[in-house]
Amino acid sequence: MFARDTYVTRREVLQSQFDGGLLLFLGNSDSPMNYADNPYHFRQDSTFLYYFGLDQADLAAIIDVDAGTTTIFGDELSIDYIVWMGDLPTIASRAESVGATDTKPRAALAEILGRAVSAGRAVHFLPPYRAETKLQLMELLVISPEDAGTEASTQMIRAVVNQRNYKTDEEVAEIEKAVATSVSMHEAAIRMARPEMKEMEISAEVERIAMAAGGSVAFPVIATINGQTLHNHFHGNTISEGDLFLLDTGAQTASGYAGDLTTTFPVSSHFSEEQKAVYEIMLSAYDAAVSSLAPGVSNRDVHFTACRVIFDGMKGLGIMKGDTEEALAAGAHAIVMPHGIGHMMGMDVHDMENLGEAYVGYAGDERSTQFGLKSLRLTRPLEPGFVLTIEPGIYFIPQLIDVWAEEKALGEFIDYDELNKWRDFGGVRNEEDYLITSDGAMRLGPRKPQTVDELEALRQS
Repeated sequence: MFARDTYVTRREVLQSQFDGGLLLFLGNSDSPMNYADNPYHFRQDSTFLYYFGLDQADLAAIIDVDAGTTTIFGDELSIDYIVWMGDLPTIASRAESVGATDTKPRAALAEILGRAVSAGRAVHFLPPYRAETKLQLMELLVISPEDAGTEASTQMIRAVVNQRNYKTDEEVAEIEKAVATSVSMHEAAIRMARPEMKEMEISAEVERIAMAAGGSVAFPVIATINGQTLHNHFHGNTISEGDLFLLDTGAQTASGYAGDLTTTFPVSSHFSEEQKAVYEIMLSAYDAAVSSLAPGVSNRDVHFTACRVIFDGMKGLGIMKGDTEEALAAGAHAIVMPHGIGHMMGMDVHDMENLGEAYVGYAGDERSTQFGLKSLRLTRPLEPGFVLTIEPGIYFIPQLIDVWAEEKALGEFIDYDELNKWRDFGGVRNEEDYLITSDGAMRLGPRKPQTVDELEALRQS
């Protein structure tokens, strides 16, 4: 949690973007596993955290632009709650700690909103991503399920994105804490992985490190010998000599800021010749993408900088052929690099994705429908203050190879006979987090081991 003035200033900046009306913020509620007193781990809505800093369930807030007031709505704890869950500071004291001017019981929210709607005042709200939040909006504003999803305030979305996209120094410091813990998680995994272990043993250790640092993991851990599956959350495989292990995980700080790193390393003490060849192509693509980061550069261009290196590397292995630029335009590289180069990061690991990538990552650009390129989450020109990931990969996905080969898709650029020899290879990816500066980019947090020599040295330690 930051100092009181941080939250006051954030709200003042937001409020200045509106001529009048109410800005409504609904914090998250506990989500029951099977009944109300047995919930999943609570995670506050990131926008609520950004403007109010209060990590407690069942809170809401209104900024009245006309009156210049901020009210937090919540109910004081019952004695039953205190007996079972312990005491907490009062709503009033917590609101005062973030500079809110007033507090009211949660039941007062409906009355205040009802009066505003009856008076014809604008009530701005953000798009809901949880079913219970949509239901609350329906009840509070007397709107249909469709309107709860479609009548979100475009003005408020743009205003929030325009603030949260630009990270302040204190936010960057918090992200660097998350990345530092994330590096420790990755180094531990590289050191501990051994044949006959289960993937879940690695996953358990990295989660332990995140929790021991005072936070949690920022997203479900990807810890797998099947790196060709981009978001593989199954951890039941047994690790074997000769496998490649892909770990995509990051820590979240107590304030809600995320780190996001990916490492691929050999379970053996060394990469095989084939593994080394593919890995070094991928790492060269990573280095090229990082070198291209600068204000004013389109992230679409950063993406294609990496894809160009990957395609040329695949040509060197005999898998790809033909003119590189023509192949990139056609999307031939996507058979081995089917995702985008990275995404914005902050309080959400995919920052503000709930507000819509059209606002966060595209800023008016038309999204491609081409396989691979359509998964690029960020195309807009980079600006100082942006925090983003760089994460190229090379994947040999048997099912995708079969579909493309049957269709003879882009056969002028792909040697399917040669590609099929690599179908059981798996996948490799490398990822770190960067801040765009006034004259380039800065890696956030300590550098993690990622060259072949560095990874092999750790595997032998």
